Amino acid sequence: MDRANRVRVRPEGSATALSEAYDTALLDLDGVVYAGGSAIAHAVESLGAARAGGMHLAYVTNNALRTPRTVADHLTELGVPAVADDVITSAQAVARLIAEQVPAGAGVLVVGGDGLRVALRERGLVPVESADDDPAAVVQGYGGPELAWGRFAEACYAIARGVPWFASNTDLTIPGARGIAPGNGAAVEVVRIATGAEPQVAGKPLPPMHRETILRTGARRPLVVGDRLDTDIEGAFNGGVDSLLVLTGVTDAAQLLAAPPEHRPTYVDADLRGLLTGQPEVTAVESVESVEEAFACGGWAASVGDGLVRLEERSGGTESEGTVLDGLRALCAAAWHYAGDGVCGLDAGKALARLGL
Repeated sequence: MDRANRVRVRPEGSATALSEAYDTALLDLDGVVYAGGSAIAHAVESLGAARAGGMHLAYVTNNALRTPRTVADHLTELGVPAVADDVITSAQAVARLIAEQVPAGAGVLVVGGDGLRVALRERGLVPVESADDDPAAVVQGYGGPELAWGRFAEACYAIARGVPWFASNTDLTIPGARGIAPGNGAAVEVVRIATGAEPQVAGKPLPPMHRETILRTGARRPLVVGDRLDTDIEGAFNGGVDSLLVLTGVTDAAQLLAAPPEHRPTYVDADLRGLLTGQPEVTAVESVESVEEAFACGGWAASVGDGLVRLEERSGGTESEGTVLDGLRALCAAAWHYAGDGVCGLDAGKALARLGL
């Protein structure tokens, strides 16, 4: 589909629950299902209900450190039953990408953890530890806080000899129990600066990761569910599929209003309970306070005027209709309509404060 025809100017509505409208949920993990090792509020029961209703649940992560079995065991401990086949990692996506370009049985220099090694062996490739082992490729993925500096040197030695370089993902940060830590993207920058080379990247938001999820799940009508605009939502945009943004992770309301087209989700909800409900429609309405078109959702109407993104209570709206999410959806429509295929840089502070956001 042509990019120009994919510019979203408002969140969409759904008359049926999303768990019924889509056959497979492609769920991000950190910030969506769990945070700091603990389940996010409403995640366990919402996923259980979606599964019981017939929706296939798949867990898609850019973290290449842990194996699918380890991730599945963690989910099961949290009360979300899962098996290894339910988990798709960027390590698996990059291993497939490498296997398509090097001979079967070739050695691959690994800068990362067990997730990469297991994925490479699954593709018939042999993990090696030194640039002197004659590797056919170098692969770099998140290796945890204990990854030795010397691993970067091995990668640089091999890349300087012309060995192709691959990265599982380029997320600059990774959330942890104590805060935000450097992610694989920060480590990739170390090697990039030292070598001047550019890696082939597999993880979200790039197509190899989406391809891996579809091949492994067989999804016919998937819904990407995530908390990050620049990985989850952009990955859905690049794959041409719908997405649900949940506000339990890193994205806040102001970032959502300022999203360029590739970062605009199909649906917006507070948490994973949004899978179990329909989504209210956002409609275009007349506004007496603005020359720009106004958009209404529930008890709220939003428009652009005087350099501001504005929010008004609708005549005839009820208290139950005037939810925070309805107001946010209306604001998204006004901001995105104003921005078109660009970014809305107007002040929405007062409107968001009115919603407590």
